[in-house]
Amino acid sequence: MRRVGIGYRCPLARWIESRPPEIECLEIVAEHFFNGGFDRLTELAGSYPLFVHSLGISLGTPGPLDTAALESLASVVEIARPEWVSEHVAFTNSGEVDLGHLNPVAPTREMLSIIADHASEVRERCGKPLLLENITTHLLLPGEMSEPEFLNRLCEEAECRLLLDVTNLFINARNHRFEPRSWLRELEPKFIAQLHVVGYSIRGGRWEDLHAEPIQRELQELIVDVLRYADPEAIVLERDDNFPVARELATELLMLKAVGNEHAPDKSARAAS
Repeated sequence: MRRVGIGYRCPLARWIESRPPEIECLEIVAEHFFNGGFDRLTELAGSYPLFVHSLGISLGTPGPLDTAALESLASVVEIARPEWVSEHVAFTNSGEVDLGHLNPVAPTREMLSIIADHASEVRERCGKPLLLENITTHLLLPGEMSEPEFLNRLCEEAECRLLLDVTNLFINARNHRFEPRSWLRELEPKFIAQLHVVGYSIRGGRWEDLHAEPIQRELQELIVDVLRYADPEAIVLERDDNFPVARELATELLMLKAVGNEHAPDKSARAAS
């Protein structure tokens, strides 16, 4: 059964903790609980199916993973008892320098090996399935394969699945002028386990992922195409700024639920592609 939920954020806490029927699952950011809040996390785990989303493990940094960050993630996972953990196909630090944001990796065989090894380590340490998420980037790095092929091979080698951020795909397609549906059809649909969605922003002629807008019509159309192609188990609405009143978020969740119920993978079209 496909569930629709939202990312837990403090400005939404009172609404989320009231158990509105529109929220069927909840995603928490691991780093938000690294310095406490375990009582609240325990309560959330007792109220909702949870997913744990990590921001800073830096799978794409060569060398050993940050032991402290991995242990903190594992502690959150132990309390949250999530169905899965997710992290980005990216790097957030270089040596001893914390870059403070997600950075793209080149789709090369060497990077594939680095991320696959790190992803396997995270999966084994946390004792939960791991999903890997595509990011937005202002720079497309050249490599030895396409991004979808890179993601497919990562899933195979690390025994992971994908958290497909539909908004990130849409934004990259606009900024780098490629067809998102062609990109999508290079992915193995069986790997797509979860979706992230939120409205895009435009600043200075560039599309950006600020997690601050409602879902626009053209983005909704791409979500429909994804759901006709793959069968994710969960759709999570993200919002980190410009928070609307709860009823507006509830309306978006109901829209996503309706879209999810209406559209299922077209197996004949997939076979033809």
